Amino acid sequence: MKSDARKPRKRGLSPSRSPGNEAAAQLPLDIDGTGTSLQWASTVCEEDRRWAPTITFQHLSPLKVTAAYESYWRFAAERQNIFFKRVKGTPQPWTRNSVLSTYKFTNAYRASDRVSQYLIRNVIYRDDLPNSNAEVFFRIILFKLFNKIETWRLLEAELRSVIYSDYNFERYCDVLGRAMQRGETIYSAAYIMPPGSSAFGYPTKHQNHLRLLEEMMKDQLPEKMEDASSMQSAFELFRGYPTIGDFLAYQFATDINYSTITNFSEMDFVIPGPGARDGLRKCFVDFGGLNEPELIRFVADKQEEEFERLGINFPSLWGRRLQLIDCQNLFCEIDKFSRVAHPEIAGRTGRTRIKQKFSQTFEPIAFFYPPKWGLNERIQAGAFPNEVSDDPIEPII
Repeated sequence: MKSDARKPRKRGLSPSRSPGNEAAAQLPLDIDGTGTSLQWASTVCEEDRRWAPTITFQHLSPLKVTAAYESYWRFAAERQNIFFKRVKGTPQPWTRNSVLSTYKFTNAYRASDRVSQYLIRNVIYRDDLPNSNAEVFFRIILFKLFNKIETWRLLEAELRSVIYSDYNFERYCDVLGRAMQRGETIYSAAYIMPPGSSAFGYPTKHQNHLRLLEEMMKDQLPEKMEDASSMQSAFELFRGYPTIGDFLAYQFATDINYSTITNFSEMDFVIPGPGARDGLRKCFVDFGGLNEPELIRFVADKQEEEFERLGINFPSLWGRRLQLIDCQNLFCEIDKFSRVAHPEIAGRTGRTRIKQKFSQTFEPIAFFYPPKWGLNERIQAGAFPNEVSDDPIEPII
């Protein structure tokens, strides 16, 4: 273990003793018990300069990490424990961690989130709707443009069926426009869709987004997706359309890959979103020469080793490891978590609050994953990972 004598250690400000950690984290770092060396160093992480508590691990060298990196693994395990407790019908409380019990966080696995589950079961794999690649693609992108379950249900209720061969721009605009006039929100707040006015010229977002979808269909994008050689190729196809940047292109490629249109490994390719980029900077003060996608891949490849180092039996998704998309999402979540748990670690955005509080949704979910993953048979058999504990991940003190 290396030590850095350039700056004296500041008493009372170790990651496990900072005011924010004592108040909220409950996932502290064992500075003495794991052989880590804590020092304060001024480190430039690309354009982001800050004072941060730096931890140097020989097995991660030349990367240098902060306490948020340790919390990344504990957060992933505790969030997955909460997921399985809810699946099993365990009554609250599901965790003793005050941050996780107070604020809203996504699941450790992207495909387990409520909106993704609805997309997979109720939009993609529908026996009562046409299953050609063109029709499935149309449904996926239509759903994801709004990313809101209630909007999909509204369209189905008003149009009777959402089928591309019956698609009519005016009818769809009428349904969505009347909903807006009633004061209903038709877009999710999960991420911001660019309005698209400069590209398509309409005054409302939904009109422009419907025209965007029309353009994709006219370009035979479903067929091009089917012929794509890699997830990066699928990403680049989406990236070529107006209003779609890196983040949306990667999200859309991931959603298409839940279907049978493509069959790429989720370990093929990753693009970090804005939140994940902030999370990376909170976890790493020195990237060790890696770029952001390479750093996410490094973490994904290290997951078993890091869980073992921390003494955590991670309850995987019925045997499925965390994929690149999941690790990317977890960096976004650790960015939010650290605002309360590690307030001494600044990010690029300067945000200090978590906006959304946790509110339990009582509508049950019958969990269903892309059949090609081979998980549904295990779920139907009532299997649960042996690692799932009735107790939360205990902090190492």
